[in-house]
Amino acid sequence: MYQVLLPVVIAFLVAFISTPIVIRLARKWGAMDAPCDRKVHTCSMPRMGGLAIYAGFMAAVLMTQTIDGKLVGILLGCTIIVLLGIVDDIKGLSPKVKLAGQTLAALVVVLFGVKVSILTNPFAEVLFLENFKLAIPFTVLWIVGVTNAVNLIDGLDGLAAGTSGIAAVTIGVVALLEGHFAAAVLAIILAGSVFGFLPFNFNPAKIFMGDTGSMFLGFTLSVLAVVGLTKSATIISVFIPVVILGIPIFDTMYAIIRRFLNGTPIFQADKEHLHHQLLNMGLTHKQTVLIIYVVNLCLGSSAVLMSLMAPPQAVVILIGLTVIMLLGMNHLSFAAFSRRQKAKHFGG
Repeated sequence: MYQVLLPVVIAFLVAFISTPIVIRLARKWGAMDAPCDRKVHTCSMPRMGGLAIYAGFMAAVLMTQTIDGKLVGILLGCTIIVLLGIVDDIKGLSPKVKLAGQTLAALVVVLFGVKVSILTNPFAEVLFLENFKLAIPFTVLWIVGVTNAVNLIDGLDGLAAGTSGIAAVTIGVVALLEGHFAAAVLAIILAGSVFGFLPFNFNPAKIFMGDTGSMFLGFTLSVLAVVGLTKSATIISVFIPVVILGIPIFDTMYAIIRRFLNGTPIFQADKEHLHHQLLNMGLTHKQTVLIIYVVNLCLGSSAVLMSLMAPPQAVVILIGLTVIMLLGMNHLSFAAFSRRQKAKHFGG
């Protein structure tokens, strides 16, 4: 218990104490988020709050954990992502530059031995990705994909932070159940850092996490999922990280499909994300965030149950969750389409 409690307390306190400092730094360095049509806030806000989350995580890890080769790679990758985010929050970077930086950070982690080497599926016992030279591409694609998924849901006060905190706790629990104690502790440390920052980020926010925070959280969660959740050779083990990160992954998937069908660039921001849809239904800012928290808690609980069940029962839960998520997203998309059609009708 002491091995978990001490690093979590350190992470929480460092993030909590450093956030006011980061607020002042953001104002000084010009890392300010100006309001616009696609954003919810109405006044200029300091961003770059992810620096405080990173500080809490790094302080706790360096002070309490044994540093091995893989952990060195994880910390280096996290640092690259945070530096990329800081520059983006201050100066602004193009999607291509951010994608290149994310890929570089993912490759650093992979070069230090963090990668998905095996996959399981219903048609074969184990698929060894190394035999097909697919381990590195698959791992990089997973890390970059989740990094951007968390980045895309960072649209409301406390949304990405709370979602990531719940995901980190869930990863920690499942990793512990699967016998990956080191990965479990890292995940709980990350959660402690997030919850130290969240009091300043929940509505009404005093600071946004910015790309510094959303990319750091997405990157770290994706890496911890590789380290702690994808080692067992069972069919369901591959899908547990997807369930835990269900909201950002499904929201990103729908965003890509929506933008493709509308003929708009995939990286072009819009106001059609899940949280926007809930706001358009008449929910308040806090209600929207809390509802998504509840959905995340349900997904996290389901992931824990799946890790404890035999594969056949776990597959049933996975299918049920997938159907529910698809129906929910389809309902929201149809409601949004209906609102647009009505607006055009009355506008014309």
